[in-house]
Amino acid sequence: MTTRGIMTRAVHTLVAVAAAVFLAPILAFTLAMSGAVLTGPAHAAERPPCGVPDYLLQSDSQLKRVFAAVAKERRLAIAVIGTGSSALAGPDGPKSAYPARLEAALSLKLPGIPVKVVTLLRTRQTVDDLARGMGKLLIDEKPNLVIWQAGTVDAMRRIDPDNFKSALEDGIDTIHRRGADVVLMNMQYSPRTESMISVGPYADVMRVVSQQRDVPLFDRLAIMRHWSDVGAFDLYATGKDNVLAQRVHDCVGRAIAALVIDSGRLQAFELKAGQ
Repeated sequence: MTTRGIMTRAVHTLVAVAAAVFLAPILAFTLAMSGAVLTGPAHAAERPPCGVPDYLLQSDSQLKRVFAAVAKERRLAIAVIGTGSSALAGPDGPKSAYPARLEAALSLKLPGIPVKVVTLLRTRQTVDDLARGMGKLLIDEKPNLVIWQAGTVDAMRRIDPDNFKSALEDGIDTIHRRGADVVLMNMQYSPRTESMISVGPYADVMRVVSQQRDVPLFDRLAIMRHWSDVGAFDLYATGKDNVLAQRVHDCVGRAIAALVIDSGRLQAFELKAGQ
């Protein structure tokens, strides 16, 4: 094989690896996942030590529509919008993915308040694609809160950060006009592809937009990096452990629940430990 052929094959391999990590509907380190889902008491018994530092979850932004829904309507409807990182593979995948774990965590924390979390996936779409279709996505569900995953596809396609920012702002405006609050969620952290995909500029844009538009940011990138650094999860794993992604998603779901409780000022409705 010529030198040019070797280089071409290497480039194709690099692109394939990056796509598998960021665009497949499961975490890169849990490829080919299947098997039983841990639920109920058994699931709780298997929970890893995946605490999150306060500074990564605290936000000055308030989810006023969330508070009104819980306080006045006595219900809470949430829509998760984005690409495939909110899903897990297999017939039991939806039960262990973080939207389901978020619903379970909030239902436990908010007794007597029906909580519904739906997932509206649009694979391989950029933020601009999602922003343009945001109004139609929300017509049927009418959520009180939208958790908007963003940044991964744009980083892979090297979308201009200024265009990325404008699309985020347009999408947030549409969500607010539809009567819902917004929590922005940035991309996953993967040490295996950190040097291949430049996600930093897009994460920075999301942080700026969250501050300028006064919406909370769930900094999934920093949270997962923290879990990796403290050894809560081995994010270098190749995916042979079919429980790893379930545990990560459970931790993500519980962390988002804590952010919603805090930013929604729902502490008065929260079931305290030991009650």
